[in-house]
Parts: sequence; structure tokens; C-alpha cells
Amino acid sequence: MKKLFLCAGLLLLCGCLGAPKGVAPVKPFELNRYLGTWYEIARLDHSFERGLEKVSAEYSLREDGGVRVKNRGFSPETQEWREAIGKAYVVGDPSEGYLKVSFFGPFYGSYVIFELDQKSYQHAFVCGPNTDYLWLLSRTPTVSEDLIAQFVAKAGKLGFDTNQLIYVNQQ
Repeated sequence: MKKLFLCAGLLLLCGCLGAPKGVAPVKPFELNRYLGTWYEIARLDHSFERGLEKVSAEYSLREDGGVRVKNRGFSPETQEWREAIGKAYVVGDPSEGYLKVSFFGPFYGSYVIFELDQKSYQHAFVCGPNTDYLWLLSRTPTVSEDLIAQFVAKAGKLGFDTNQLIYVNQQ
């Protein structure tokens, strides 16, 4: 019975890593340049972010070489800030934008940076292990319409349902 639970647990963990078909992490990637604050411009809806505005993520180095993740958003309904602290680690080649992130103990999910402003690290297109998870992140709370159009076009070609995107109120 213990072996059954162990196998089921391993399958569950393995199922949360990887990337959608056709999505590859950016390369080259420099983790130190990616650290800092990112604002969520657009996302696909999920219960853990539902209804939140002014959403941001702050990434900083941990003593163990991983990344401390602090996600934060404001709920207009409750008039309160919500915050989640997690950890992330590079998966495989450190020169690729592929990390695993956890907010719940030993359970990790993919964090795949599939588009990045390589020159100045000002915007990133990020997804999870499948096409249900998608974000447009920026160093600033607003971006150009051209960047949003690029994001929607690229994500659509990769199989994401861009008609379901939520554009985050950052004001």
C-alpha cells in the first residue's frame, strides 16, 4: 500500500513539470537578471488569483541557491492584500528559463519563461506545465498595446486560449 501511494505521489509530481507541446524555455537566460519585481499584466484565470488586482511577483535569492517567490495581489471585494510565499529552483540547464516553483511543501509546478526581453529583461511570457497557465509579466505596471498584441499572437499560436485572458488592473 505504501508503494502505491509513493508511486501515485511521484506520478503527481512528475505531471506538474514539463511544458506544453511546442513551448520551449528561452535561452540564454540569466537568473540574477530575472530577480526583482514583476507586474502581472495578463493571465489565464485560476482560483488562486481570482478577483485579484495589482498583482505582482517578487523574486529574490535564497541561501540554498533557489529563489524566494513572493506573490501579492489586492482583493477589491475584501479590501485586503493577499500574499503567498513560495520557492523556486532552476530545472536542468541554468542558461534556460525553466524553473519549478512550489507554494505547497514538496509539490512543484513548472514555470517556463518562453519569451523574454533579452536586452533589458523588461517583459516575460510565462506558462506552466500545460496550456491552462499563462502570464504576461512586466517590470512596469503597464505595457504597450504592441507588446500585448505580440503576447496574444505568440500564445495563440502555441495553443493557449487567449480569448480567456484577464487583463489585470494595476491602478
